[in-house]
Amino acid sequence: MKQYNVGILGATGMVGQRFATLLAEHPWFNVKVLAASPRSAGKTYEEAVGSRWAMTVPMPEKLKGMIVRDLNAEMDSIVKDVDFVFCAVDMKKDEIKALEERYAKAECPVISNNSAHRFTPDVPMVVPEINPGHLDVIEAQKARLGTKRGFIAVKSNCSIQSYVPALHPLREKFGLTKVLACTYQAISGAGKTFETWPEMVDNLIPFIGGEEEKSEQEPLKVWRTVENGEIVKATAPAITTQCLRVPVSDGHTAAVFVSFEKKPTKEEILALWQNFKGEPQELELPSAPKQFIHYFEEDNRPQAKLDRGLEGGMAVSVGRLREDTQYDYKFVCLSHNTLRGAAGGGVLLAELLAAKGYFD
Repeated sequence: MKQYNVGILGATGMVGQRFATLLAEHPWFNVKVLAASPRSAGKTYEEAVGSRWAMTVPMPEKLKGMIVRDLNAEMDSIVKDVDFVFCAVDMKKDEIKALEERYAKAECPVISNNSAHRFTPDVPMVVPEINPGHLDVIEAQKARLGTKRGFIAVKSNCSIQSYVPALHPLREKFGLTKVLACTYQAISGAGKTFETWPEMVDNLIPFIGGEEEKSEQEPLKVWRTVENGEIVKATAPAITTQCLRVPVSDGHTAAVFVSFEKKPTKEEILALWQNFKGEPQELELPSAPKQFIHYFEEDNRPQAKLDRGLEGGMAVSVGRLREDTQYDYKFVCLSHNTLRGAAGGGVLLAELLAAKGYFD
């Protein structure tokens, strides 16, 4: 595979730090630029992050001394030094949209972890194993932007990464009519640790701003096909959610209830999960889990502390599948929210784009 020089916009934040750990030794991608706000610009990466390093692994040695650049003021020089950028900035939504379009119009593809462009009709929002065909809309986006190779591609919200992969093969085979998902989301999803958010110790907060809307609407875009140069969200299934913040460092858990057009047997569901593969597995992309969905027979699994790191944090864990009195079935899902749900999902999306030649 061709080697690509990449940049990380928003490199000092929690998701930016996760990108740094994943990309420092990546076989295809070479980190050429670390960029952030003016207050970090001009400092080494180690100085800019300082005591805010939130990863459980040390800061990569090869990145410590790299000078952080101003992601706005130095855009022209940044795009000359990279083939594409990962974006994980913490800014207002309108500012993020404008920033990402500026980079794309400067012929620099943007792989975004942000929500700003998730419902832009010609911007693909991709879970690589589920809807890689949405990348086809990029040509229409480039026509709108007036670019030859610049575009924006986004990953979906971390809250849907646990349960939508488990629902997807069931939807394809048996049809979904309604879904109820209650998510129990780790504090790293808010960019926090227990040291920076002591109020979360021995606590639960029954509200996460904007999360329930994303959890109910984003699956409907993931499950739509490209039509006339844009992605129009699906109208079914009916999805309702509740999203809670819980005292867990990493790992989003979902309790899922689902009804079908044609009710499958438990054995049919388990077989679909066991055999489900997507393009990342077929292409053997570097970050792809070999087994995308893992099912646990034990009643007390999956558990965040035990199972969030499965296959480098890129697999989805499922357990407790059983029939329900109100819905057809219920089960529990888990995914690592800053790996599969954030930076890792962004890196896997970039690998898929690279394998398909979108950066050439």
